[in-house]
Amino acid sequence: MKKRTLLTAACLLTAALIAGCSGNTSSSQPEPSSVSAETTAIASLESDVDSSPEQGDETSEDVETSQTSLENEEVSDSDADRKSALVRVGSLKGPTSMGLVFMMEMAESGKTENQYEFTMTTAADELLPKLIGGEVDIALVPANVASILYHQTGGEVSVIDINTLGVLYVVSGDTSIQSMEDLKGRTVYMTGKGTTPDYVFQYLLDVWEMAEDVTLEFKSEPTEIAALLTQQPEAVGVLPQPFATVASIQSDANVSALLDLNKEWEKAQEKSGGKSRLVTGVTVVRNDFLAENPDAVSLFLRDHEKSAAYTKEQADHTAELVVKAGIMEKAPIVKAALPYCNITCISGLEMEEALRGYLQVLYDQDEKSIGGALPDDGFYYHE
Repeated sequence: MKKRTLLTAACLLTAALIAGCSGNTSSSQPEPSSVSAETTAIASLESDVDSSPEQGDETSEDVETSQTSLENEEVSDSDADRKSALVRVGSLKGPTSMGLVFMMEMAESGKTENQYEFTMTTAADELLPKLIGGEVDIALVPANVASILYHQTGGEVSVIDINTLGVLYVVSGDTSIQSMEDLKGRTVYMTGKGTTPDYVFQYLLDVWEMAEDVTLEFKSEPTEIAALLTQQPEAVGVLPQPFATVASIQSDANVSALLDLNKEWEKAQEKSGGKSRLVTGVTVVRNDFLAENPDAVSLFLRDHEKSAAYTKEQADHTAELVVKAGIMEKAPIVKAALPYCNITCISGLEMEEALRGYLQVLYDQDEKSIGGALPDDGFYYHE
């Protein structure tokens, strides 16, 4: 009976998961295929960009040295005593999965204490039932969806880390735009009406008391905004990564990412006295798996932190791994986008503080966006 209830919750959450993705459509009732369509759209945009190889800053010796260093970090006595386990990890194609690719390589080479089985899906309706049905133990999902999942399942999941901070950027060819205040009197094109990108931008406008001074026009796909900016470089769009990078490097488009909404969020928090961060993706674990395998979860956190760090240190090799994993098709574009995807691994009290504040902002915008209530302390896992 319990499993049937949880599977029903998974079905109800599918639309919410899609709505929580930064690059989804603006429809109030998004189709389950929209995440898959986004992956296709990324591939389409990539095909318009020159894919000739770039000369990387890293030599093969640099990659080997860094990789060896990360592989051979000292293992503490407590780590050595931990029992390895099979951990099934699920994720959606996109920036959140990019932070896993080094872990995938290490697992494939037998260089992790845990055994890992990775499932990457292009559609949200494939991932949630696997998590709730027990086919996946750990999953990387949008932050607001984790909260909805917690409420709908009666607290059957916990957040163990933040895997991606904000991926939204203001993109335009008008270089006079240097701050949120410079958007006064402008029309801003974006996707995701009634979803987290909308709530995030509305929050920023509210903090700067600009809600009446900016016109928001919603498009169904990021590719529409990219095309519009190509034709009208003076226009202003809000795009998630990797769309923002792809739009910026298209040969015929004189546009660039002018505002990082992570930084604008930090300014807004300073202005309002808050301590949250702009969060895109979090990692959740099924609590029954956590109860039976606490050591395996601790090892996952260690491996995830190492893998996220590697994406920042070794962009060339990470780009190759992202292509190998089938997340994107062209390594030069991956390498260009990686620094702006804000891949991270934040756990413990720092994770809780950042996520609590972010969910509070969403709750204040629309309580339904996080499941109707702020999650209680049981939502946040600390080792």
